Amino acid sequence: MYTKDPRLVEQDHIDDKTMTGRLSDKIILITGAGRGQGAYEAKLFSQEGAIVVLGDIDIDSCETIAQEISSRGGRVDYGSLDVTNESDWSNIVNKCANTFGRIDALVNNAGIYSRTPIVSTSKEEFKRIVDVNLQGTFLGTKSVIPIMRDCGGGSIVNISSTAGLVGNMGSGAYGASKGGIRSLTKYTAVQHAKDNIRVNSVHPGPIDTKMISDNLSTPEGRASSLSRIPLGRIGNITDVAMCVLFLCSDESSYITGSEIVIDGGLTAV
Repeated sequence: MYTKDPRLVEQDHIDDKTMTGRLSDKIILITGAGRGQGAYEAKLFSQEGAIVVLGDIDIDSCETIAQEISSRGGRVDYGSLDVTNESDWSNIVNKCANTFGRIDALVNNAGIYSRTPIVSTSKEEFKRIVDVNLQGTFLGTKSVIPIMRDCGGGSIVNISSTAGLVGNMGSGAYGASKGGIRSLTKYTAVQHAKDNIRVNSVHPGPIDTKMISDNLSTPEGRASSLSRIPLGRIGNITDVAMCVLFLCSDESSYITGSEIVIDGGLTAV
């Protein structure tokens, strides 16, 4: 029977006692916040003092996460957001502007995954993956820059992947979309450093979430992934969230245009 790696700590609960207010009073918009990585980051950032705005195409999931955050005393708002829809972006950015007056950080977290090899990928599938992952990041970036610029700056964190850095045997469109995010991040960072807008990309390797659950669902699949990771464990959502938290905080005020790899040493080999 398949069991989780015992070194992987379940992260459903966030301990209030460990919070230090690293994001105190920051307005942070998180996409794909209705589940998984985005939902966890929303809860973590709230407990670090942020006012979190949740955006997701699944508005019911957003509402559920918002209620959980609110029940714990957090400050939260949410809105429907299809990241490929420019009108949705205008609506949620205007909601932040009208309610809070600013956006201090945007986390472009929403994305979809595919392991389809290039020759088996249809034009429609390629377009869908690029539209959500890359175009969604572009539209979010473009939408928040004016309000960040007017308010004196901000931080944009784009979730890419190690698939955007190196190739593998099981993808193509996904890697292209994530590589595009890497490049878009650097162009945005250079063009808007003068506006005190910092832009960085985060590149997770294998992270134990539903997105890659098929890869890890058997002992063989997990063993194959583990065999390539020098640190000897699959990453968890906290590993990624703590890096994103750092990039949203003032602690990273001299970091822009960087790509931070969170992969247990996978791409170092």
